[in-house]
Amino acid sequence: MTFTTKRAFNFNAGPSALPLEVLQKAQAELVDFQGTGMSVMELSHRSATFEAVHNEAIARLRKLFEIPENYEVLFLQGGASLQFTMIPMNFLQEGKKASYIQTGAWSEKAFKEAKFFGTPVEAASTKENNYKNIPAIENINIDPEAAYVHLTSNNTIFGTQWKTFPTTGDIPLIADMSSDILSKKVDVSNFSMIYAGAQKNLGPSGVTVVIARKDLLEKANTNIPTMLQYATHVKNNSLYNTPPTFGIYMLGEVLKWVEEQGGLDVIEKRNEEKAAYIYDVIDNSNGFYYGHATEDSRSLMNITFRVADEELEKKFLAEAKEAGFVGLNGHRSVGGCRASAYNSVPVEACKALADFMVKFQQDNQ
Repeated sequence: MTFTTKRAFNFNAGPSALPLEVLQKAQAELVDFQGTGMSVMELSHRSATFEAVHNEAIARLRKLFEIPENYEVLFLQGGASLQFTMIPMNFLQEGKKASYIQTGAWSEKAFKEAKFFGTPVEAASTKENNYKNIPAIENINIDPEAAYVHLTSNNTIFGTQWKTFPTTGDIPLIADMSSDILSKKVDVSNFSMIYAGAQKNLGPSGVTVVIARKDLLEKANTNIPTMLQYATHVKNNSLYNTPPTFGIYMLGEVLKWVEEQGGLDVIEKRNEEKAAYIYDVIDNSNGFYYGHATEDSRSLMNITFRVADEELEKKFLAEAKEAGFVGLNGHRSVGGCRASAYNSVPVEACKALADFMVKFQQDNQ
């Protein structure tokens, strides 16, 4: 089955591009899933058919991301933004401190939510230079009594990404990986918790993945509302209430697609290739284009850049839109341009954007 309509070059920051093959399969199965005579969206979440979909998605994620057995995998709702609240609610008791590493807007929001439950402390911040880089490991000051350390692995708005992570010893390390999970291999055992909204690399919006070490979960506060306790979702295999069934189905199909591509080794190399097309144009433009992030902190997922002349930048975005490039406007808080090249964005789209950028410079110098 093929689409007859033209597919856009989708560089949206999220919700973002999904694999065409996955969309086509979902289209084919939408009305009658596996001979049930029902859409997957119509299945009872208590049915054996959906339970198989649910458990297969968990198993695929465990295999692809090499998640150790002493970690729980949860599919929750509320996005990463709800995790900003659930994490301190479960692990930061009043009177205690937690170390937060500030690298952008999302880490700032996580920090703000933690204030409702305890005392978050900045372990490091690059706010003074408008978050152009990730802090050097040696400049991170972790409170030795911290309940946990929190960081954001990739910063969609500013286009920066951690290349190596701090070692926190006995202090739990918690990472928001919403925008780069499954874009490369990560040693999950270095973290006590990883969480991610699905709408970048995992699937459509509506599902939040939480990967948490069992010994961390055992320390969680239970004197909080039932739905906000991680223990509730562990005990019920993320089926305490009606889950986002279609989102979980799609997540499983995206994971299967990643497997079919050759796994994370292939995906990582492809992401490096895609980003290089665009960064090379920026670096060789003699200042016509310039990046926001410092070279050592550049994100492979979100490539942020400006056009040297403000009026030309407006023209660039307008002409790019006319040419079929979607989502290139930078975040409203910083402006400029942003190309989000998540896993499902094909190499051809990044090559086409690079060619467009070169031609635009030639036509406007």
